[in-house]
Amino acid sequence: MPLLEKTFDRTLDAWTHAYQAPFWRGSVVEGWLFEDAEARRAAEARLARAGVTARFRSAYKPLLHFFLEEVELDGLESATLRYPVHAQAQARRFALEAYPLAALLKPAALTMEPGACDLHYDVRLAYRDGRVTQARVFAPNALGQTPEGEPVLSPTGWLRVRDADGRTQVDAAQATEYQQVFRSIVDTVRNRAWGAHEPYFERLEIRVDLPGMDFALPVDEEIVSTLEALHEDLYFTLLEFFQRHSGRPPGDRGLQPGQIIPDIRRHDGAARVRMIMEPFRPTEPEAPSAPPAPLAELDRPLTAAQIAHCMAEIGGDAFQAVSRQGRPVLGAYVRGPGPAVFISGAQHANESSGVVGALRAARRLQETGQAHFALVACENPDGYALFERLRQQHPRHMLHASRYSALGDDIAYREHAPFFEREARHQAHALSGAQLHVNLHGYPAHEWTRPLSGYLPRHFESWTLPKGFMLLARHHPGWGERARRLVEGVTARLARNVPGLAAFNARQLELFRAHALETGFEVLNGIPVQIQETDRETLPLALISEFPDETVYGERFVFAHTVQMETVLAAAEIHRSGY
Repeated sequence: MPLLEKTFDRTLDAWTHAYQAPFWRGSVVEGWLFEDAEARRAAEARLARAGVTARFRSAYKPLLHFFLEEVELDGLESATLRYPVHAQAQARRFALEAYPLAALLKPAALTMEPGACDLHYDVRLAYRDGRVTQARVFAPNALGQTPEGEPVLSPTGWLRVRDADGRTQVDAAQATEYQQVFRSIVDTVRNRAWGAHEPYFERLEIRVDLPGMDFALPVDEEIVSTLEALHEDLYFTLLEFFQRHSGRPPGDRGLQPGQIIPDIRRHDGAARVRMIMEPFRPTEPEAPSAPPAPLAELDRPLTAAQIAHCMAEIGGDAFQAVSRQGRPVLGAYVRGPGPAVFISGAQHANESSGVVGALRAARRLQETGQAHFALVACENPDGYALFERLRQQHPRHMLHASRYSALGDDIAYREHAPFFEREARHQAHALSGAQLHVNLHGYPAHEWTRPLSGYLPRHFESWTLPKGFMLLARHHPGWGERARRLVEGVTARLARNVPGLAAFNARQLELFRAHALETGFEVLNGIPVQIQETDRETLPLALISEFPDETVYGERFVFAHTVQMETVLAAAEIHRSGY
């Protein structure tokens, strides 16, 4: 029996049907909703045939769509915009929402300044032929509440109608089917009795079919997708609900609600939702299989079977843990001279470049005769299996539902036995005696949003935009100087050994600063870094790489795992030197 099975009328169709009536001939209809340009233009044409002037705009990133759909970009010399500043939104939220205009408009210059609180962008466009035009761009938003009861401002549908005599008949926020789907799912979960003990289910499957937009921009890896945004908003909103239900603090990564899977697909018609709870399906063991190309040339994530093949080739002393769903967590300990290093990838399974980078680095260390390491190339095989499944529908999406384990927690934050996947770390530490963990991670390769919960990703606001390859060093008390020397040495070697890394980081940092302004990190040798003392890590020193790899392919994926490999090699070399 489904927890929820419901159909929602398509808002664009409802508006078109309503205003085609003869009574509205001569009227002007403006609407903002979460649909693509093709669908909106088609609805305008239908109303035009009924004698109604209509303009339907995007409620998602309205300023970006204004430039994409309504501005003449040829000959544009400069654009000056004053963005809204609202008391219930982060100070530069609407500058962030304009991303990536600074790159999209080049060579035209973009200047952004704080404006009023009336939810309009004021835009001034200057052209090379001397023309100057001005416009006001509405950003429809409505106040709601965070899970903690704090006010939050979120994009919303909006309808504005003037009759044939110019009188305003409607000018108000409207709950589109995009918003109704989200609220119905969240309300269904909130209103259910879940019991007192984690986990609350094995798998919560949420299938949504609805209209929306999903297209690439001619800027780096950027895409604009209301489908991806709904996936992200549902996944993290439900995690936040279960954190509160469990009595945990916001953002707690030890939460084990079960596996939450939003499967969001584009559908040109009424929106459909089906939500069910189901047990885990039995996992079938896969025979190892060779990658389709040498690792150095691999242009897409490895499969689980290919990872198993590569781990077997590493050799050494094999060790293994078992995931919650019964998949093997494969480890290898390779004995050698000097202090050992623990190398890992795919703690967060949608961050796949670290898997290849870890395997490549292990092979290189063996070739040089300097190998002394414990390796777990894929720490989270249940999440990785979900990542492989979801990529079949949306290969370029972030797919954060596959970030955590099948229990729903971050395996590095697992609090008690049974430890399942985390047991591989315990074995790696015990076998190697390592004091340095090189932990290869990634983050979104394009903008990360949660439009129905205030737009920015709550608790991850600093990761909403790409800013190049980063390094985070976490260390125990007394290890601060070694952490600093490690970061300085690794960044210097990467800048020297990886062609194109400096230019890649400079380009992404320039665009990041244009929209976010604040950085919150130091830059060493062209690489953003953060160094933090903490007792969170098991080993005294952890070096965490962060490449914007969610989700990239081709030359960008090759570049990503090359940077990851070189990070391991540089860290291992410095660690052998004793700092």
